[in-house]
Amino acid sequence: MSDVIIIGGGLAGLFNSLLLNRAGLSVTVIERKTYPFHRVCGEYISNEVRPFLKSLDIDVDDLGASHIKRLQVTSANGTKLSQTLDLGGFGLSRYTFDHYLYQKAAAEGVKFLLNTRVEDVQFAGDEFQVTIPNEILEAPMVIGSYGKRSNLDQKLKRDFFYKRSPYLAVKFHIKTDFPDDVIQLNNYQNGYCGISRVDGDKYCMCYLAHRDDLRKYGNLAELEQNIILKNPYLRQIFTNAEFLLDKPEVINEISFEKKQPVEQHILMSGDTAGMIAPLCGNGMTMAIHSAKILSNIVIKHYQAGNFNAQRRGLLEQEYTTVWNKHFAQRLWIGRQLQRLFGNNTTTDLTLRALKMLPPVTNYLISKTHGKPFA
Repeated sequence: MSDVIIIGGGLAGLFNSLLLNRAGLSVTVIERKTYPFHRVCGEYISNEVRPFLKSLDIDVDDLGASHIKRLQVTSANGTKLSQTLDLGGFGLSRYTFDHYLYQKAAAEGVKFLLNTRVEDVQFAGDEFQVTIPNEILEAPMVIGSYGKRSNLDQKLKRDFFYKRSPYLAVKFHIKTDFPDDVIQLNNYQNGYCGISRVDGDKYCMCYLAHRDDLRKYGNLAELEQNIILKNPYLRQIFTNAEFLLDKPEVINEISFEKKQPVEQHILMSGDTAGMIAPLCGNGMTMAIHSAKILSNIVIKHYQAGNFNAQRRGLLEQEYTTVWNKHFAQRLWIGRQLQRLFGNNTTTDLTLRALKMLPPVTNYLISKTHGKPFA
């Protein structure tokens, strides 16, 4: 029996496991895949996380992270907005970063159950029962960090799960001739595609598209040819790139609907608690920060052998309050910004207006990012 079971071994799950283990809690992480593996992700992280990473003795430069200093946003009509990023960020593939964190956490004593799927979670008698194939695990606390969407969301009857999302996301790793300090967000009808350098002299290219467009054209290649490559910047990248993965990573039904940070006493972290629009390019940062916030609150309230309903209630209430304080507005602004894009005419008009108003552009960027934290 662990003090904490973490469902999902992405960034939020891994950072929670490191922090809680270092505080003396016994932690088990359940991950349905085996490291290292690729995830659908833009693979850009704001520099606001660097002081925190330093406090954990994590140097992403040792992992080959790129240094991102400039933002470019383009439209299908060829308009391009360029802006220096005051804080900046770095690019690092999930394949590299997650594997590194897994090895670090395992070496420090975190228990991992890999290639294991969680079938159900039940809370009764002030403790959880987590069902995996042929076994039931027990713990007084469960953290959900299983990402954007899972069958567990359906079992928990989470509201957002029943609001069908029309979006799918696709990620490639490529080699191409592209500035190594730029993150470029390229818009087209019903979606957008980000590209930036990550580790290993390669670039992450991740796009969002509409399910109806995929239906209309039948497959990803035709969708790209008829929708995505209407953006001239993307046409040039796709034409000249060397594609490195055997096949792209794909995820369906990406939802930007509001979620709750606590569901049936499960403490949600990362995308499981709320997902920022990919156009804002900062989901990895939020996952890391949300793990720090949650772990600090768990450490404050949890006492093994004396974790009663009152303590649990105080923990859940504080986490919900602090999570909303840090992320609720950021997610709301991300959803509003997304509405300005996705239509070729509206996107072009928005970019032309922002080019004439650099302070407004800086303000919008700041509202989708946080301040450095340790």
